[in-house]
Amino acid sequence: MIKTKLALAMVMAALAFAPASAATQKKSAKTTKTTKTTKKNTAKNTSKRTAKTVAKAAPAAVLAERWQDRQFDALSNQFLNAQWRIDSESAIYAGKYDTAATLFVPDKAGIASELAFIDEWLERFGKVNAKQLAAKQRTDLQLLQNKLEGDRWRLTTLREYEWNPASYNVAGPLDLILNTEYASRPQRLRTLLKRITSIPAYYDAARANIVNPTREHTLLAIKQAPGVQAVLVEVNKVAQASILNAAEKQQFTLRVDAALAAVNNYVTYLTEREKLMATEGRRSFRIGKELYEKKFAYDIQSGSTAEQTYQKALAAREELLANMDRLSDEMWDKYLPGVAKPADRYAKIGMMIDKLSERHVARENFVAEIRRQIPELQAWVIKHDLLTLDPNKQLEVRATPAYQAGVAGASIDAPGPYRPQDRTYYNVTPLDGATPEAAESSLREYNHWILQILNIHEAIPGHYAQLVYANKSPSIVKSIFGNGAMVEGWAVYGERMMLESGYGDNAPEMWLMYSKWNLRSVTNTILDYSVHVLGMTEEQAIDLLTRQAFQTRTEATEKWHRVQVSSVQLTSYFSGYSEIMALREERKQALGSNFNLKQFHEQFLGYGSAPVRVIRELMINK
Repeated sequence: MIKTKLALAMVMAALAFAPASAATQKKSAKTTKTTKTTKKNTAKNTSKRTAKTVAKAAPAAVLAERWQDRQFDALSNQFLNAQWRIDSESAIYAGKYDTAATLFVPDKAGIASELAFIDEWLERFGKVNAKQLAAKQRTDLQLLQNKLEGDRWRLTTLREYEWNPASYNVAGPLDLILNTEYASRPQRLRTLLKRITSIPAYYDAARANIVNPTREHTLLAIKQAPGVQAVLVEVNKVAQASILNAAEKQQFTLRVDAALAAVNNYVTYLTEREKLMATEGRRSFRIGKELYEKKFAYDIQSGSTAEQTYQKALAAREELLANMDRLSDEMWDKYLPGVAKPADRYAKIGMMIDKLSERHVARENFVAEIRRQIPELQAWVIKHDLLTLDPNKQLEVRATPAYQAGVAGASIDAPGPYRPQDRTYYNVTPLDGATPEAAESSLREYNHWILQILNIHEAIPGHYAQLVYANKSPSIVKSIFGNGAMVEGWAVYGERMMLESGYGDNAPEMWLMYSKWNLRSVTNTILDYSVHVLGMTEEQAIDLLTRQAFQTRTEATEKWHRVQVSSVQLTSYFSGYSEIMALREERKQALGSNFNLKQFHEQFLGYGSAPVRVIRELMINK
């Protein structure tokens, strides 16, 4: 899972004066050729005059198109600068810290200013003639309009700020300001001193906004609060040990104490609200079909609807189960000699997976084994010429920060495109605090084979590698406003790509476990749609995950929690993966013997984290 929230004035200036794209030049050449061909049907002297006219007009047409592209680039840069001024949190996640001292307070006035900003820029982008833009700029425009329309829909229709208390969390930006070396430590601390000032007002606004919260999001907010407070305590600790003067250190203590009190008051408020839910009722976490389809359209940006994607997932699930059934038969005598095969397909596959899952690392070596595997995966990708990797890009495996707890067991925190040189964190939830039973359940889930696939997904050639490429994209818009389905889809595709290259020695054990893992991505879509749209119960969900998708009870319980506190995101894995696979096959058919897998990968990743359908348009028109 990727958690980066998906950029320097020089970069923007360079973009504003970038040369026209190849697509623009091709379009001009094609127009010239057509004009010439048409005119050849007239008298010879007319043909000659026309040819001369076209020869003179062609450069003017190209220049005009370039001017339109430069105009749009300048407009999009103006938008980004304005966006960072009103949304410093997104700016920080993108690696831009100019406005980091300001914390946006989501009160009525703040929300009204957001809506006014959205309306202003939708109007300005609406005046752009997309037909006159090159493919790069045209697709940038589509992404910006989708982002703004989606933001307006979230504020006016979904209104999550009224029912999701966990959406109010100040810790992430504080952590990044403190630990990212974009400026000297004293300067960063003074930025934090200013930002922390607004935290009491921030949580006052949160309390005022919450109308009818869900119990699940309320409990999540309560669970994450100690992590928020730990970040505040750490900020003050660093400040007191710094070279700041005595007055500044005193201010830090006072403001951090006020911020800690604000978080405490928020938790007290939420705890009281949660108690009242038993008698006063509460909002359901299920968002329903209408909201789900709309959110899917804005977030996933697929060529299919949510319902169509759900139907595709059901078909893909059947194909996977048939293959897993065959692999179980193939290995049965090796691992379960003398044991009668169950007639039930789920039982047979489950028995084989259960037997193989006995092979896993020791509890105390879980995180160390993840660290050990990363260099091996990098060496494999380079040796088999699958992708060019940056040897200087930093990846650090760490324990998942407490303020991010309760959503995913493993994730990537990557720097934004403005500071691609910063460290990427691979967050892993250690098993230190788990009971022996829970730890064993997790270790069996992430057994010898699946732990490798997890690292392929999260690190190399999955999220980590993809986001390095995204930060080098010539389109800063596509890097910043990344598409979750493309990001997650690439990570799932990376698993398939590695096994196709021979990783795991084509062993049936690896392919069975890969199929189990891929079934997990498919099941994510089925689960998410079934829960939020079709009303699937907890009992039905656990059965789907354990008996039908062969996940451990611990993993299934965590996934049930996740589907309650999120919506649509779980569909991104299968949606993106299936579209990438379809695009690869399409390019293979189009290019024939000229198709090169490494070139396909690097071209695909070179467009940033754009929706797959947008990347397809750019690749075809290149």
